[in-house]
Amino acid sequence: MLIDLHAHSQASDGSDTPGELVAQAHACGLDVVAITDHDTTDGWDEAATAAHTHGITLVRGIELTCTSGDTTVHLLGYLHDPTDQAMLTEIARARTSRERRAETITAALAADLTLTYEDVLAQVAPGATVGRPHIADALVARGHVVDRAEAFARYLHDGSPYYRPHYSPDVFDGLRLILAAKGIPVIAHPFAARRGRILDERTLADLADAGLVGIEAHHLDHTPAQTRQALETAARHRLVVTGSSDYHGTGKTHRLADRTTDPGQFRALLDRETATEVIGP
Repeated sequence: MLIDLHAHSQASDGSDTPGELVAQAHACGLDVVAITDHDTTDGWDEAATAAHTHGITLVRGIELTCTSGDTTVHLLGYLHDPTDQAMLTEIARARTSRERRAETITAALAADLTLTYEDVLAQVAPGATVGRPHIADALVARGHVVDRAEAFARYLHDGSPYYRPHYSPDVFDGLRLILAAKGIPVIAHPFAARRGRILDERTLADLADAGLVGIEAHHLDHTPAQTRQALETAARHRLVVTGSSDYHGTGKTHRLADRTTDPGQFRALLDRETATEVIGP
């Protein structure tokens, strides 16, 4: 059984529609796929329809962007209540901040490069929240870089002079939001140092004590040593271990099923009450 629990669609910064994402998952042989767009559940309904069409198991989720001091933290939340008001309020606040941040980054880039905010908006699917990946796509379209990876390496990384912060909830607040909405919280790629600052072991221990359920150990952005560190952390705190591609379509080189979750770990992950059911054949 092939299980991929982290993938993005056009509802956030992926290149596939939610339906295309599910179809691609089925085509590549996955038995289970999760849709986990950044700070939105807008792709859930379309993905669910496609899951029924293709006879594939779908786990509906979200990826919350959070902070811990100066560290950006990504929390995956699975099967929570998409109508939970506290969650919706927090998502709306983050979305507004992301949009303002995108405008200010674009303005800063425009001082040195040919780029407009209209260029950026042209890369955003209807209803999606604009973010740095869309700015990257606009830079590609303008011919300043060849792909998203180069755009981030040259202009959009956290240490860039063009970088601007945006509002994100504290990671413990994000954890509480997912739990209160009857979801399953899993921390994504916690030791991927190539992405920037990483969480310390003390914070991870505190998150485990506060209700964290799992850790995404198997991820392409983890080195072998970082994967071992994640596995040791999981064993120490009795966390479920997941593996995922973090698929974004053409936005990243990650392919669906590049990393997967063990079926036994998947069953352990689901062994709790949730607000939303898994869709399956």
